[in-house]
Amino acid sequence: MTHRPARRARCASASPLFTPHGTDRAARKAARRQLAEAAAKARAETAPHPSGGDEAEQEMPSALFPPRGRPGPASARGGKLKLPAHRMTTATVAGAYPFLAEGGLGAEGIYIGRDVHAEASFCFDPFALYGKIEGFTNPNVLLAGVIGQGKSALAKSFALRSVAFGYRVYVPCDPKGEWTPVAAVLGGTSIALGPGLPGKLNPLDAAPRPPSVAEADWAGEIRKRRLLLLGSLARTVLGRDLRPMEHTGLDVALDAVVTHATTAGCTPLLGDIAAMLNSPDDLDAAGGLMSGRLGDASRDLAHAMRRLVHGDLAGMFDAPSTVAFDPRSPMLTIDLSRLGGSGDDTALVLAMTCASAWMESALSDPHGGRRWIVYDEAWRLMRHPALLQRMQSQWKLSRGLGIANLMVIHRLSDLLTAGDAGSRGRALAEGLLADCSTRIIYRQETDQLHAAATLLGLTSVESEAIAHLNRGRGLWKVAGRSFIVQHQLHPQELSLFDTDARMH
Repeated sequence: MTHRPARRARCASASPLFTPHGTDRAARKAARRQLAEAAAKARAETAPHPSGGDEAEQEMPSALFPPRGRPGPASARGGKLKLPAHRMTTATVAGAYPFLAEGGLGAEGIYIGRDVHAEASFCFDPFALYGKIEGFTNPNVLLAGVIGQGKSALAKSFALRSVAFGYRVYVPCDPKGEWTPVAAVLGGTSIALGPGLPGKLNPLDAAPRPPSVAEADWAGEIRKRRLLLLGSLARTVLGRDLRPMEHTGLDVALDAVVTHATTAGCTPLLGDIAAMLNSPDDLDAAGGLMSGRLGDASRDLAHAMRRLVHGDLAGMFDAPSTVAFDPRSPMLTIDLSRLGGSGDDTALVLAMTCASAWMESALSDPHGGRRWIVYDEAWRLMRHPALLQRMQSQWKLSRGLGIANLMVIHRLSDLLTAGDAGSRGRALAEGLLADCSTRIIYRQETDQLHAAATLLGLTSVESEAIAHLNRGRGLWKVAGRSFIVQHQLHPQELSLFDTDARMH
């Protein structure tokens, strides 16, 4: 028996050759030849294939480890892997985790509070953002929130802090008298209007003529403004649009009263307009040959204007103004808390229309600087298309005049109270919303989420967020970008803006 050791490494191995005793020489030679051929075949099969061979003919290698993983302590299984701490800059972290927080609006502007998601300061200034953010087309702001969530405190602190930046604040309608202490702290002016109060405003006062406008052109502009004011007042009282002959009657009465006042060297008054409309013969005589019994056609108009002189607004807008408008005053508020307490907002709307017309001398000045116009409790104005039309004019001209309008309401559905779908009032209200590039939404009740999401185009995440916002925390949508901001108040601001003092 002959033994051949097995060859290691990459060589093939064969079993030892066994030849029975007594085998002749030829048989042993044949056996050795067969063994050599078998060894050569084995070596050929175990040799590696040359590169570039057919991959389909190559056999897949077997798995090195079982499916449960590599056994032993070096497998890193069981949560025992420990790595050393690694330090990096915030720029590197922002690249590694780009979806944690929004980039923000920058540090330029008025400090509002804390960005909840970014844990950073949140500043906002519509004049600074205009032209720098895509989609930010106007400086107007909508602020909505249920009672007691801090929306009034946000509006007041925003106005208070704006004065430090050189802005002026005008509040043409303060239905609860909450802005009077703020104006007093800033050294501004507050005018209280109401039955028995000494304050009076003449909405027919003429604004100072800009140096760049000719005398004749400015006289035509003043006449147009007065006609718009008288038309708004008449439509509010009548609850309908004016008829053609009523428009003519109002036009003729204004021209006659202005001519007489100019001759006498005084300012025309609403009482003079009402008296002219209540004199059919004088109105027909002033109308000339084409009057067509103008006095009889203007009878309803005459009774409507009489309310401003002898009705519940008597003594407030039918006398010369007791206060001169000071364009240098940091804040001007019109306190109308004595009106509208009986549930009828008509007197409040009429007073606000007259106050807005009186303030137009400042609003129309393109060199008056940047100004805020605050419409607090604006939900009370949504049912009056005449006033909405005047507000829309200010919204459209905000960029050219350098003014930013802030409209404060309780619910987004308040905009739907302006009228039925397709009506003129609804179109005006939705137009005001569309012309607000910034929408600030405080907490809304569950039954208001659908209306808010529909009007503002909120996502499901945003709709869920506004249903669970805490006090002083709101969803800011600035030109399509969303932020959750916690409003921060200084202790002195907190005491000044406290609207719950009587509850304590």
